Amino acid sequence: MSETGQAFEKLVEIMARLRGDDGCPWDRQQTHESLKRYLLEETYETLDAIDSGDMRELCAELGDLMLQIVFHAQLASEGGQFDIKDSLDSINEKLFRRHPHVFGEAEVASAEEVLHRWQEIKAGEKGLEERASVLDGVPKGSAGSGPCDGDIQASRGGRF
Repeated sequence: MSETGQAFEKLVEIMARLRGDDGCPWDRQQTHESLKRYLLEETYETLDAIDSGDMRELCAELGDLMLQIVFHAQLASEGGQFDIKDSLDSINEKLFRRHPHVFGEAEVASAEEVLHRWQEIKAGEKGLEERASVLDGVPKGSAGSGPCDGDIQASRGGRF
């Protein structure tokens, strides 16, 4: 196994131990719901690190964000829904499907064409062609911080 694989496996093992019988009381009482705020917080801290251009901070924040992902996968594993390998398999399969120009026979002439094909493939995967609104895929509880947040909320209420 590569060093990267070993490091990732170590993180998964640490999280399992934290959630175990002799683990951390705080970690053991967490749920997907209780962790939502930390997932969002770490996402915003990662974005701040990108904006600052501080690569050491970005490295640390990506680790914190990864912890949140592994934490949620551990909870799901304990509940028998899925484990981190299932999540990794899912994203690996998605990347292969959405990059036929790399992993298949398709050809593209530009980054714009890649983006267009990505959207077509994504729409076919999720049945997006049946959506009534382009906002149907945006989580209703998403915290908007952009200049259009009020517009998004208004459009959900039919006021757009």
